[in-house]
Amino acid sequence: MQRFAASFPIVLVTGPRQVGKSTALHHSFPDIPYLTFDDPSQQLSVKQDPKTFLNMHQSPRIFDEVQYIPELFPYLKMDVDSRGEQGMYYLTGSQQFSMMQRVSESLAGRIGILQLLGISLRERFGDSLYSPFIPTREFIQERKSPNSCPAPKLWEYIHQGSFPVIVTKQVQAEDYYGSYVKTYLERDVRLLAQVGDELQFLQFLTVVASRTGQLLNYSDLAKEVGITGPTAKRWVSILVSTGLVYLLKPYATNVEKQVVKTPKLYFLDTGLACWLTKWSS
Repeated sequence: MQRFAASFPIVLVTGPRQVGKSTALHHSFPDIPYLTFDDPSQQLSVKQDPKTFLNMHQSPRIFDEVQYIPELFPYLKMDVDSRGEQGMYYLTGSQQFSMMQRVSESLAGRIGILQLLGISLRERFGDSLYSPFIPTREFIQERKSPNSCPAPKLWEYIHQGSFPVIVTKQVQAEDYYGSYVKTYLERDVRLLAQVGDELQFLQFLTVVASRTGQLLNYSDLAKEVGITGPTAKRWVSILVSTGLVYLLKPYATNVEKQVVKTPKLYFLDTGLACWLTKWSS
């Protein structure tokens, strides 16, 4: 984040809900004022007069949940262009599909984008080697010896998932995920993705969770839930763009083959997949 702040006028941290985007920005820039657009009154202030709002909240500034106020993006562009400074605004957004289109239209070349996911096993084990996993001889020599993990502990990690509030024992997984899914359906799916049938989408989400690690087949997903193939494709794209699902493309030396071959579908949080499929042991 510090490196991006020195290179771009605006830094955007994206990722799923509640993975710690705001906390990470607070930790990296503790002295910068913070404002969240989860507050409807703040949303209204921006929508009514974005120019005046920005004049009243001069940089540097952290703006949280900016997916709710795309009207502000053109004014951010004008401000950073007129001042020509780095590290002016720090944004977070829990959702990507609608927001990223506005970002690319208004802030291209002016914004550095970071994606934040849940806590990894490397973080759990305190492994400080931050190099990308490229299994060269040098990488193997530099990394720490693998941490042993007994099978019961591994199953515990799988059931817990990777959300910080669960990993740090602030809340039990079974209590947390029900509330998480409810918020996801109400805010991300209904309001921002404009999906009308939330119960059917929840059924779709559960079917997708049960197929994590398998080849993606839109026809099978559509048939099992009772929707059309194009709808299944759109709903998968919503899950990908909101950070719940990742599509792993197969390795191929030929780029054309890689594009054509079917990807595998993975839930990014194993705890959420377990909760949805009622896999508790």
